[in-house]
Amino acid sequence: MDAMSHIAVVSIPLHGHVNPSLEIVRTLVQRGHRVSYANGAAFAEVIEGTGAELRPYDSMLPSDGGSGDYEPVEMLTFFLDDAIAMLPQLRAIFTDDRPDLFLYDIAGRPARLLGEQWGIPTMQLSSTFVAWDGYQEEMAPMIEAMRADPRVVDYYQRFEAWLTEEGSSVTDGLAFQGQAVRSLVLLPEALQPNADRVNRSAYSFVGPVLGDRALQGTWTRPAGAEKVLLVSLGSEFTKQPEFYRRAVAAFGELPGWHTVLQIGRHVDPADLGVVPDSVEVHQWVPQLAVLEQADAFVTHAGMGGSSEGLYCGTPMIAVPQAADQFANATQLAALGVARVLDSATVTAAELREALLALTSDPAVLARSAELKHQAREAGGADRAADLIEAELKATTA
Repeated sequence: MDAMSHIAVVSIPLHGHVNPSLEIVRTLVQRGHRVSYANGAAFAEVIEGTGAELRPYDSMLPSDGGSGDYEPVEMLTFFLDDAIAMLPQLRAIFTDDRPDLFLYDIAGRPARLLGEQWGIPTMQLSSTFVAWDGYQEEMAPMIEAMRADPRVVDYYQRFEAWLTEEGSSVTDGLAFQGQAVRSLVLLPEALQPNADRVNRSAYSFVGPVLGDRALQGTWTRPAGAEKVLLVSLGSEFTKQPEFYRRAVAAFGELPGWHTVLQIGRHVDPADLGVVPDSVEVHQWVPQLAVLEQADAFVTHAGMGGSSEGLYCGTPMIAVPQAADQFANATQLAALGVARVLDSATVTAAELREALLALTSDPAVLARSAELKHQAREAGGADRAADLIEAELKATTA
């Protein structure tokens, strides 16, 4: 490995897919490596802020990132369409400047194909849980049930035809997507299902890699706030005005509590009605900055929010909306740091009761502190960079 290697990072233009990589990129640049980052032009500022060079590609994803009222098969199709369109763009971007290693987000899977075609090593950055021994066999009944929908059959046929056409050594869609040759796992190991059955020669848990988020802004806990609650459904699944109104009713008059309510870009603050002074309403907040000072977190249990909640040791009320959020919510509850509620049916009284029960339970607080320590001891960006450099060294020896 040369003192300076060229590392190409490949991801898609969504915050949940870009944010987890940023501190790793910053660390690699600080160590003297040259990093090119293929992504949408809208992410130029945050990517170039790490010292990497943006290599823009044109994404096929819908403008809402697939967060609208779509069925799962529609979302799968969005990501496959984007991958198929991304591959020739990556080939054009890097043909005359081939990297020493591709580092790719779970949705940047064309980099795996291109790496194989060019004989360049690849490493996946997984911000969600990864496959375990027996994963394919255990997933098979669910996949077969999905295949009752002809659109799912078409999806896998297109996926596998694409892999075959591109000469992939792995042409099974589920295996290609779910089983990486080498992967850095960017979540607390506590969130991983069947962690004892994960192949540690392929998957290395480095924990949440959060880093300096000063560019996202800061937040200061009000001087008179005895306790702080953050309510956020993330950056995509936020069109929930009725839930926000119930949250205001649940927490707005709670003695001693100050609530930070993020409502996203799809909801007008006026739709919430009268909001008491103890509730501050924003379309967006610097989530990590708030969580570091918060006593509780109402979250949709996305992987980013779940990881950050564990990293900050914050008890959580999980109100999952879609995708892996239901599995995350179940795992958080099993870990003893969360309660799971249905955002569509939960009442203000139930929200209030859950908050008070969680934050007054010594066992919940102790377990939250324990998992916070575990998440922060996993190694983060420095360990990730060490493993990337070890992979570079191994492949150039």
